[in-house]
This record gives sequence, C-alpha cells and structure tokens, in this order.
Amino acid sequence: MKKNLVCLSLGIAALSGCSDDSITHQKSDPWFEQGQAQLQSILKRKDIEEKAKNIIVFVGDGNGIASVTATRIYKGQLDGGQGEDYQLSYEHFPHIALSKTYNTNAQTPDSAGTATAIMTGIKTKMGLVSVNDSIDRGDCRAALQNEAATLLELAELDGRSTGVVTTTRITHATPASTYAHSADRNFEDDGWLSAGDREAGCKDIAQQLIEFPYGDGIEVAMGGGRRHFLPKNISDPEGEFGKRRDDRNLIEEWQELHPGGKYVWNQKGFDKVDPEKTDKLFGLFNSSHMEYELDRSKDRGGEPSLAEMTEKAIDILGKNDEGYFLLVEGGRIDHAHHAGNAKRALADGIAMADAVEVAMRKTDKEDTLIVVTADHSHTFVIQGYAHRGNPILGLSQGLDKKGRPVLTPTLALDGKPYTTLSYANGPGAHTHGPRPHATEEEAQGDDYKQQALIPFESETHAGEDVAIYARGPWAHLFNGVVEQNYIFHAINHAAELDAER
Repeated sequence: MKKNLVCLSLGIAALSGCSDDSITHQKSDPWFEQGQAQLQSILKRKDIEEKAKNIIVFVGDGNGIASVTATRIYKGQLDGGQGEDYQLSYEHFPHIALSKTYNTNAQTPDSAGTATAIMTGIKTKMGLVSVNDSIDRGDCRAALQNEAATLLELAELDGRSTGVVTTTRITHATPASTYAHSADRNFEDDGWLSAGDREAGCKDIAQQLIEFPYGDGIEVAMGGGRRHFLPKNISDPEGEFGKRRDDRNLIEEWQELHPGGKYVWNQKGFDKVDPEKTDKLFGLFNSSHMEYELDRSKDRGGEPSLAEMTEKAIDILGKNDEGYFLLVEGGRIDHAHHAGNAKRALADGIAMADAVEVAMRKTDKEDTLIVVTADHSHTFVIQGYAHRGNPILGLSQGLDKKGRPVLTPTLALDGKPYTTLSYANGPGAHTHGPRPHATEEEAQGDDYKQQALIPFESETHAGEDVAIYARGPWAHLFNGVVEQNYIFHAINHAAELDAER
C-alpha cells in the first residue's frame, strides 16, 4: 500500500518504475493510453503568429454546449458507434474558450445583439443590428448616427473578398450583422419603415445588402429570404409573393449592378456555377428560411446543403490573393430548438459540422483562421441516467444494480418513461391532463417535440456561456472565459484589418 502511494505521488512519469499490478493494468487501459496520446499531441502544439490571410467564422445559431454534446452523440450513433466518444469536426480544433453572451439590456440574449458583438467588437441591446446601445430599439433615424463597423466591412476596405452564407433568410439577424446597420432586426424590408423614415435616410436590411457601399461589394451572399427582395405583387419561381411595398425588385437591381455576376435560386442553378468563372454570386433558395436539413430533399426547387454552399463560397473567395472574410451560419439549429424539436436541431448541427469539415479540408491552417462558435444557447438539457450508447433521441434506459444496461425504459414517479433530451420551456409542455406516455418510436420520430416544463408557444434562448473553437493564425488568443465582443478583437488582431485605420 505504501509503495502504491509513493508511486502515485511521483506522478505519471514515475509509473514505469512501479511494478505493482494495479499500476501496470492502469497503464494498459485504453482510456489511459488515449489520455497519454492526447497529452503528447497537445505538448507538440505550436502557436501560429503570422497574419491571417483568410478568416472564416461559423456561427451555430443557438448551438449551446448541450446542443453540441447531443449532436456529437447523435452523429456518432448514426455512424454506428455508441456516440459519446465521437468528435465533431471542430472539436479537433486546438484552442477553445467560453463566451459570455448577455446583451447590454438582457440577461438572456437574442441573435441580433450577440451577432453584433461578434461582428463589431461592442455589445449592444437586444434586437439591434450593428449599432451601439445608445439608441432605442426601432429608432432608425438615431441608428444612422450610431453605426458600428463590422469585420466584413473592414475586410472589404482592406481589399479582401467577402461572403455571407446562411440557412436562414439572408436578411435575418446573424447574417445581417455583417453588412447592415439597423435599429430593429425586423426591418428586413421596407414594410416596416414609414415614409418619413425613408426620407430621413433609413434603409431596410435587404436594401442595404444590395447597396452595400464598401470596397467592390460583397462577392458571395447565399441563403433564403427572396420575399424581402421582391415587390408584394411579384411571385418567385416557387409561387411565393414578395413583401416589398416600394415596388422595387432588388434581385433585378443586383443583376443590373453586377452584370457578370450569377443569381441562382435552386439546386440546378447552384450546381452550374463555375467558381473559376464567377466573381459575384447571389443565391436565394427560399421565400423565407431554407429548409431544415432533415427536410431539404423535399424542397420544390431543390436547395444546396450548408457544406455545398461553404465549399462554393471558399472557391470563389479564395481567388483573391489578398484573402477573404466569410461568415457561415447554421441558422436553423436555433429554429428547431424554438420548436422544441431536438431531432431537426441535431440534424442541422451535423450539417454545420460537415460545413466546418469542408472549410478545414479546403484551407491551410497556416494562413486561415477558422472560428466556430454559437451566438447563444437554448433551454435544452441532457438528463436522467441513461446507459452509454442509449439512443440520444430515445427514451432513457438506465443501469441495473451491477452497472449493466437495462433495455427497458426508466420510469419517472408518475410511472411513465421520459426522453434523455428535454427543454425547460417550450411547446412540448403539457398543461391539461397527465403527462403523455411516449413510445420509443414516437420519441425518435422526425416531428416529436421533447417534453418541456414551462408551456410556451416557442421555446426560449438560455443565458449560459457558449463555446468558441479556433484553428489557425492567432487561434491561441481564444483562451479562458471572455466577453462575446472579444471575438471581434481577436480576429481583428489576427487579420490586421484596421491596422491602417
């Protein structure tokens, strides 16, 4: 016993000199070997302190730590494993930090305020898009005098190419924060602005995208949201009418401004785009948001995946010897969580991880900084005592007294099973009658809404920290617990975007 204590007190390095069977067995344990291998890998890391030529920022909207964990397990199980030991693409990144997400006026934030923090380096109020927090939400005239420069704008001024890719409407809060300045995230088209506002110089978000004034304009913009670019009396190719009241067809205006550019609205048109022959690409693949990944194959016109859009964007932007800035948003993770539908949230989480993998493959870590983060989290939890390998979307099945898996659902005090995944609030709550008795088939169904505690029509965001993962030049600046607006400053330092300003 005394010998064991001496060996342990000497640490791992001394284990080779301790012959006790327990120590020998410990060293040969596969988990011990895995831990040692990971340690040696980390010890070999070398920080890269060269200027970042290219910047790619991935935002998994609403993709909090619990969401990442569940996505990891789900992907691992889809690939035939138990799931818990799987690693998503960006979980291989060498540097990680935690980001505090609150808005200046809100403990639990929204996407406009959080995206503004990431893109401009300042925190602001809920609902404001790339303007400071000195104004009231909705005061578009005050916003004109309180705009905050964004990473994308600075990149354009620096001579780099720029792009925005999202599965939401391209005018939605997160993508809008890169190129627009608005007193309200809802000002996606002119229908929200009065005649007096427009006369004062206020512009809706869609108009700001088309009239982007910096550098030679945004090279790549892809997502949903056709309705905000079309007049209300004009229908798009899928039969949906626009929302604009000013009779402007902003899609046609973009084509007139960029006669050599390519506008596409479906998979077929997207597939025909040759990056070598295309300098400007504008893709609007749905009237509103693009489809969830789980439903993408059912879209009438066909939609490219987030990974496909990311690859095309990198191929176009990468032609610029000065480098580029690209935002990629896995935006519908958030929407599925709001709907209390974990399966679609996790499927979209996998789609974003696939897009990150494409970016990793197509770029060099020596000159490209990739940052993966979330703007905020959700009230999404992984709970109960399910055995390892239990289907993450299924009913919780636990362990017997000897620690072995039990292949029947664990029952709560009401005598009914429950799922491993649930929400603190949302549409899955039940206010009338006893709690439903879910079956395994129901729980793993595409449309199942996980049970929730507090009834809400739409599940809410949550306020805890989210993770930041980074690879490439100056990635080591992402370390510790930081304010969300710090992300801008670390990227700005790495890319030297405002070195001359």
